[in-house]
Amino acid sequence: MRIHSYISGLNHWLVEPDLPILLSHYWQEYENHIDELVSFGELVGSRAYELADYIDHHAPPTLVMHDINGMRVDRAQLCPQHKELLIDLAPMNRPPYHGGSWLHHFALGFLLADPGLYCTLIVTNQTAYAIYKYAPELMHHVEPLLTGSRWGATWMTEIKGGSDLGANTTVASKEGDGWRLYGEDKYFASNAGIADLALITARPEGAVQGPKGLALFLVPRETPDGELNYKVRRFKNKSATRAVPTGEVELHGSLAYLIGDDQLGIYYTLENLTVSRLANAVGAAGLARKAHLEALYRTQARSAFGKPLHKHPLVRYDLIDIAVRTVGSMALVFHTIQAFDHAWHQRPPYNIEYHYARFLSHLAKNRTAEHASESTRLAIELFGGLGVMEEYSVYRLHREALVTAIWEGTSNIQALDLLESIQKKSAHEPFLDEFYTLLDNYKTKHAKQAKEVISHTFSNILQRSSNQNQWYAKDSLTRLADAAQVGLLYKLAETGGERYAKLAELYATKFLLAQTYPHWAFEDATLWQCKN
Repeated sequence: MRIHSYISGLNHWLVEPDLPILLSHYWQEYENHIDELVSFGELVGSRAYELADYIDHHAPPTLVMHDINGMRVDRAQLCPQHKELLIDLAPMNRPPYHGGSWLHHFALGFLLADPGLYCTLIVTNQTAYAIYKYAPELMHHVEPLLTGSRWGATWMTEIKGGSDLGANTTVASKEGDGWRLYGEDKYFASNAGIADLALITARPEGAVQGPKGLALFLVPRETPDGELNYKVRRFKNKSATRAVPTGEVELHGSLAYLIGDDQLGIYYTLENLTVSRLANAVGAAGLARKAHLEALYRTQARSAFGKPLHKHPLVRYDLIDIAVRTVGSMALVFHTIQAFDHAWHQRPPYNIEYHYARFLSHLAKNRTAEHASESTRLAIELFGGLGVMEEYSVYRLHREALVTAIWEGTSNIQALDLLESIQKKSAHEPFLDEFYTLLDNYKTKHAKQAKEVISHTFSNILQRSSNQNQWYAKDSLTRLADAAQVGLLYKLAETGGERYAKLAELYATKFLLAQTYPHWAFEDATLWQCKN
């Protein structure tokens, strides 16, 4: 049903120009999974895309506090199609835990690229991740989380702390062989009312203040005797991503199971957030692609001043801008996913390989969100007046893209975390080794400019005071991400063809040199077209 969208009903894998190239570049097993990707592309382009709009407008989750007997249940009521779809999507979480790759999971995440639907899936994935890696005694919970018979959640932040995990006030009290959690301010609890199991940060009694005093716990929805283990106070009223229920959770002596070592909870938590940030980044890139497709088909279908919109230079410029932002985002995020895929089995205190993957995740999470917000905004503009009407899919894409810059840490937090990874973990050293070598392979002014940006940025970081580095940190974050994307697009040209070298030059022109795209790009339709 293509009433309010140009791409609803299309197979989103078959119209995708860049993901096959990236997967063949980074994922050795890619060709063994093409049939699955085709099938998944059909699912997300038809039922999932249509249902996402329907949920957004007509059937957002609602909170049911009591059952027919008056007992508290605090359950989210989803429309039946929503529940069925989530179960059908749940297997996308399986690959990393069954000998597969994170590239597999995140390729499916890119194709889905719906923050509301994907949020339910990724926080469930994160719950399975913590158990799988650090709590073998709880392993019986993992398989149900991977099949859609149970759902997970990650409730870390509190109303007075936000991204400052050290400000958590939830207390964990040791009672016998178990733990009890006490706190009222898990205020942004995604999957509340769906989750059967939740990862929750809390400070054991007597632990040091600050983030290093936190431990990580698994909290079931019900106690062994069937009693409600925590209360969902209410659901948030949201104007952006409506498909995932998000509430406020109260913990009044909630039964909890310790994950791993209570002295290492902050490390488990930040590691878990890295998984979520990668999902945020790949989802942002996927949203940009969906906006690109909507705008592309719109400008081909509509005419003004005597010719189709896409033949006008100003419209063509915007289509190229969206395409350049999208493919740059994809190159950076899949390079980061590969780095994480190689390092995810590392444990605290970690090695340099893991610290480097985390370093890249800050670049990817931040820049993909910025590009998604601008790409979806441009798509709205290309739709004209219809673009700001809620009934059209392109408007929802923009609302949801704005969320990607906030969830799992704003640009301020990404910038501070990047500085910490440089100053305390020397995570920039493998970045310099990789990208200096990479950019030296290409004898172009754009590759040279990218290398100079990296050199200049790190020279400044090493010379500035701490306050000065924080002042300029967001600019450093952006500049490093942009330079990396230029190098990665050049690298992709080795397997994907000359088109990616052109895209590298266009990316450098716009984002490193701050210049207008050159006019030669107007004549090259391969830069902005997608598959038919």
